[in-house]
Amino acid sequence: MRNGSTGQFHPFSTALVPVLNDCDVTAALAAASAVAEQVMLVGLVTASQERGLSANTKEARALRRRMRELAAQSERVRRSDVLVGVEPWIDLVRYIAAHTPDLLVMDWDAHFECMDLAQRELLTSPPCDVALVRGPFPQRARRVLMPLRGGPHAELVLNVGLALAPPSLHALHLRPARPDASSDAPFVGLRQVLRNMPEIETTVITTDEPAQAILAEAAHHDLVILGATVMPLEKPSSLGPVADHVLHNARTPVIVVKSMRPLLRPLHDEMIGTGAISILVDKWFAEKTFHADEFADLRELAAVKRAKGLTVSLALPALNEEETVGKVIATVKQALMDEVPLLDEIVLVDSDSTDRTRTIAEELGVPVYIHQQILPEYGARRGKGEALWKSLHVTTGDIVAWIDTDIVNIHPRFVYGIVGPLILDDQAQLVKGFYRRPLRVEGKTQAGGGGRVTELMARPLINLFFPELSGIIQPLSGEYAGRRSALEQIVFYSGYGVETGMVIDIFEQFGLSAIAQVDLLERIHHNQPLEALSKMSFVILQTVMRKLERRFERPILDEVNRSMKLVRYTRGNYFLDVEEVAELERPPMITLPEYNTTRQEAAHDRALAGAPRTD
Repeated sequence: MRNGSTGQFHPFSTALVPVLNDCDVTAALAAASAVAEQVMLVGLVTASQERGLSANTKEARALRRRMRELAAQSERVRRSDVLVGVEPWIDLVRYIAAHTPDLLVMDWDAHFECMDLAQRELLTSPPCDVALVRGPFPQRARRVLMPLRGGPHAELVLNVGLALAPPSLHALHLRPARPDASSDAPFVGLRQVLRNMPEIETTVITTDEPAQAILAEAAHHDLVILGATVMPLEKPSSLGPVADHVLHNARTPVIVVKSMRPLLRPLHDEMIGTGAISILVDKWFAEKTFHADEFADLRELAAVKRAKGLTVSLALPALNEEETVGKVIATVKQALMDEVPLLDEIVLVDSDSTDRTRTIAEELGVPVYIHQQILPEYGARRGKGEALWKSLHVTTGDIVAWIDTDIVNIHPRFVYGIVGPLILDDQAQLVKGFYRRPLRVEGKTQAGGGGRVTELMARPLINLFFPELSGIIQPLSGEYAGRRSALEQIVFYSGYGVETGMVIDIFEQFGLSAIAQVDLLERIHHNQPLEALSKMSFVILQTVMRKLERRFERPILDEVNRSMKLVRYTRGNYFLDVEEVAELERPPMITLPEYNTTRQEAAHDRALAGAPRTD
């Protein structure tokens, strides 16, 4: 079982280090081993045109021996081919094109001398992303400095820094003392990303002497990672004025990186920053995506819950689910209350069903509430979101979980999977479930056909307006759990917009790292007709627009018709049927005096229950 977030972020699957007989690769090999999952060694023998290629068997044999010795130093390192040629750089470029490593790692000085290579040649058209190391590379980098202007190499600097996973990662933004309108534009996208990376400390310095500022900060760090120039090179041996000065004068080891993007890309290019968003999302995805099996040791999970003094509530929203609600309750109750005390309470929050849903729940010993009768002074609205909001008032747990009651293939993992990360990781505030959703069409099952609104409406909207959340696989899933202290602070939408609004609010109030997702395998349920999905999409669109109104502080929906015109077809004729489909908000539950009174009474009762007897 993972204790909290232990997923590893690996931006570089493979790093390539060229090996030549007379070239010291110690620093490059150490750096490559520190940032990549696997390191490839490729040998390069420089043949003279006079002797011919076949006269270099002795040199090739010696190089293979050296590569074996280097590979024996680490399980991550594996040796590859030895290439014999007149121009080793050309051979290396061809090798990289054929094997596509993620990163080429070279010694800043030694590799250029051994290959008779000008730095301009490398920077003008690199075969892949490049990292140049000026060692000695630290055995364990603890404080890493990343000077960031926000240019096209900034994402690569971030990737290398994050791959090292040092205890202290420090971003240094250098802002010109006399800025013009576009001088700080490249940093705009990065600023948004860095705000959502709490593991990175950010400092802003205003200066016209960036190299001196970097050197001053480098004195307090044991590694500096910075980008090469993006401007035209004045001389073949230059990496740019700032990088050159830092490489020659820093007492700290330095890595200079160069993206494979071409030189002369405008600093204010509108695409700069999109790569950094991708880094943020990829890192979150690797660290915060779990599998339900990781939490299947229920006794251990319950022991951690008990040790932390947590209580867990499961609320089941329902509307006319007599076919499935009984099995859902019985399965979860037996496994997670009767056999292992993972849940402290289960309640059914019914939306005034007209079938036997409530009766079945009562017969199974589960408290039943009708959401229209909870907090009647605030009125009664239709919608699942209304039931979820009011369930906060009638449950008591520190963690509140919700699962739908129409799950045909119910299994306890639908609950322990979404509760597990909240119990183990104190940083987690909201956990979303995801799964494969088979779709039945004309009696046939399509394995991945479900989730049509998710893929056609929700995810495109999120990618467009909230790209930090684009790694959430199923933002609309009905299985999720949250920490009460967070849930009671957010707005709840009364209808189908509740899931979208919840994810966005938790992100905006607590950051991306507060959200996790869990693979619950497969979920089989009753698919809805197309018209219902159309209404759902309309409501979700309204929800996102509401969030954008708050972001930009200007109305958007006030000018939009909230009624939806539905296309009908009867007896050979089409006609329009107008239906009001407005998504309404409920305020944060913590703002209701009735809720606070109930919470205070519950806290008082718990205190009395835990007090020693006086008789």
